[in-house]
Amino acid sequence: MSESASSPVPVHLISLGCARNEVDSEELAGRLAADGFALVDDPDDAAVIMVNTCGFIDAAKKDSVDTLLDAAEHKGSKTKAVVAVGCLAERYGAELADALPEADAVLGFDDYPQIAARLTAILAGDRPKSHDRRDRRTLLPVTPSLRAADAGSVPGHGGLVVDLPAGLAPVSGPRLLRKRLSAGPSAPLKIASGCDRRCAFCAIPSFRGSYLSRPVGEVVAEARWLVESGVREVVLVSENSTGYGRDLGTNLETLLIELSGVSGLDWIRVSYLQPAEIHASLLHVMLTLPNVVPYFDLPFQHAAEPLLRRMRRFGNPESFLDLLGRIRAERPEAGIRSNVIMGFPGETDEMVDVLADFLAAAEMDAVGVFGYSDEEGTEGMRLRPKVDDEVIAERVDRISTLVEAVSADRAANRIGSRVQVLVEEVDEDGAPLGRAAHQGPETDGQITLQTPPGKLATGDLVWGIVSDADGVDLVAELEA
Repeated sequence: MSESASSPVPVHLISLGCARNEVDSEELAGRLAADGFALVDDPDDAAVIMVNTCGFIDAAKKDSVDTLLDAAEHKGSKTKAVVAVGCLAERYGAELADALPEADAVLGFDDYPQIAARLTAILAGDRPKSHDRRDRRTLLPVTPSLRAADAGSVPGHGGLVVDLPAGLAPVSGPRLLRKRLSAGPSAPLKIASGCDRRCAFCAIPSFRGSYLSRPVGEVVAEARWLVESGVREVVLVSENSTGYGRDLGTNLETLLIELSGVSGLDWIRVSYLQPAEIHASLLHVMLTLPNVVPYFDLPFQHAAEPLLRRMRRFGNPESFLDLLGRIRAERPEAGIRSNVIMGFPGETDEMVDVLADFLAAAEMDAVGVFGYSDEEGTEGMRLRPKVDDEVIAERVDRISTLVEAVSADRAANRIGSRVQVLVEEVDEDGAPLGRAAHQGPETDGQITLQTPPGKLATGDLVWGIVSDADGVDLVAELEA
């Protein structure tokens, strides 16, 4: 770079979307910091504003475009360029670049290993040509066991490096291309990218690619690095965590056993478990390893079996309730969350009734309810009959009202129970706020701890007794 080491080029990085995107942003931050750039909090202080976009559903795509347009408003004497990266940029490539001239560049995943060079060229006046839209599933071998050799273009699969500057690497052991963008005691940890499933409503495999697991040793090394940076909980993220390791000749339970040996790692939380892929040995490990929290993120998506088959999913109310029963037989305090989609083509009123009955019986801690919308390139876009938007909105409202009541009852039933709480912040009044083991980050509510101001700090892991509930949020008295 032309800038001297004492004058790093300032970059403002905006990360949108899911926890997987957050990990990608931290990889980009690590690569930039290793090559003469500095992250700044104020966009007006940045030479480049980079937006890590989300391309999942229409609302997320609109938010990404709006964020890029807002970023372009900062261009002036100091801010010279706005750059789009992430899922929206990868999904649409040159089409997005043509439709959004306010962005100075639209870069895909293949640009990540050279991100510093790309930004340097853009600041020098270059306008790199964006890639044409492509199906990333074609970029890796069809045979899963052959994919690892071609992993270089997949975010989060660049491997370990050994020459990062001080401050970007752990005190000992391998150094990693990742720079944390927050200092909290919980952090996502990517275990795989892409997906081999063909759910009829989902476009993610087309722009995230085929399923690719990260090696066990690499994931464990990153977990150690996170612990050294103050992390006490890792949240394992991927498009399908139950698929982990099939391309490497291993499995998720093996990874969990290895992670459980990382000193200082108190909580291991697994996200996005396919219900149909949870077998007995995985369930046993998740329910018995002491630092794997009893938490099950199970995206059922629906409960009516005929509709699930149209979605290219598997299951029915009986099999789902059996799974929940097996979990609660061993760990009755387990947290269980899910997502459901309303209005998928062919959904009938009777199917909605089946779903409502299942959700009432399942008594889950949190359920996200989403209205279906067609996504380009998916089977669902071609299916008929479509459900009217007004009917979808009515069904979303009905099921949302139901699950809010069910989840609130589930929370209220925890009053009097003993819970372990990870303190994530202390509010302006000195009240510690955190999450119990049954609560996932950001989506499943929080716990307010009743204790004198100043007694607890961010990152503390303590026990308390639940004394009150407000929806899914809880109040707990600090255990003496």
